[in-house]
Amino acid sequence: MARWRRSAGIWAATGLLFALSAIFQPKSLGGSAQAALWPFAAVLMLAAVGQTLVVQQRGIDLSVPGFISLTVVLVTHIPNGNPAKLGPAIAGAYGICLAAGLMNGLLVTRVGITPIVQTLGMNAVLYGIDLGISQGTPTQTTGAMQSFTSASPAGIPLPLVITVVIVILLEFTIKRTAFGRRFEASGANAAAGRAAGLRGNRYQFSAYVGAALLYCTAGVLLAGIVSQPDPFQGNSYLLPSVAAVALGGTSLLGGVGSVIASAMGALFLSQLQQFVLATGASAAVQNLAQAGALALAVTVYGLRPGRLLARSRARPPADPQARDGTAASRPGPYNDHRAPVT
Repeated sequence: MARWRRSAGIWAATGLLFALSAIFQPKSLGGSAQAALWPFAAVLMLAAVGQTLVVQQRGIDLSVPGFISLTVVLVTHIPNGNPAKLGPAIAGAYGICLAAGLMNGLLVTRVGITPIVQTLGMNAVLYGIDLGISQGTPTQTTGAMQSFTSASPAGIPLPLVITVVIVILLEFTIKRTAFGRRFEASGANAAAGRAAGLRGNRYQFSAYVGAALLYCTAGVLLAGIVSQPDPFQGNSYLLPSVAAVALGGTSLLGGVGSVIASAMGALFLSQLQQFVLATGASAAVQNLAQAGALALAVTVYGLRPGRLLARSRARPPADPQARDGTAASRPGPYNDHRAPVT
């Protein structure tokens, strides 16, 4: 029940945002706006879920833009309009992203490189490959990829269907399996996990590998959603992926979290962007709105009354004599309130 209480805020906030959108900016809930919302929200959900896995293991993944951008470039430039090359291109994208995720996991767990430093360096490597293939120029996506991502079984966009299935499977794995419970326990307290016989490196390593595959899936979908994706298409997913994790209630210091709540945080940010766009605000205002949502989430979840109460209880009680400046507050051997004993 505690995890549901922790993530209840994002569900309420998302419902409130949609209600306010209907009242103040009904254009943001129109047919064309919603048709654009759900596919891009699905991509952000996958990026946020991957970020959640890394954050639960006490890390922050700064290589999200590189993974998504490189995948987009591979899926568009290698086929170059030829659907026969689309399958090998997607397989190659997954292979490269898997290798990069393995490298992230190994260097963080075995070599001991700080997650921020390692993922920042990996982001630069991935962008180097990206620019080497694309030369900085966009390419039209293949018709087959565009047809795939634009399909709507039962009126639901296919990218959203794929994302929901992945999120549900991950939530079940983390919350209902022995591996998932150990994954959360190791992330919450590494020392306690080691004392309980858990190999923390194993779960930390799996977080980076799983995140890389999720980022790659997001990039594949994005390559079909955008008709002519940019080689830097993933740049706009770093801050929102972290913000969605924080909004979902996962502590940025690691531990227990919910991938469903992070996905809901991604939906909140996507609709918030639609709301801001409907007002005619600039891209700078959109970034400020996302940054404000992140700051608010960190403040709310970092200063919960329960945590503050626990901290206050953990403090040793003050000595009443120390406040009066009596013998208890003075160093050295004293005999009650008289002069020092010699």
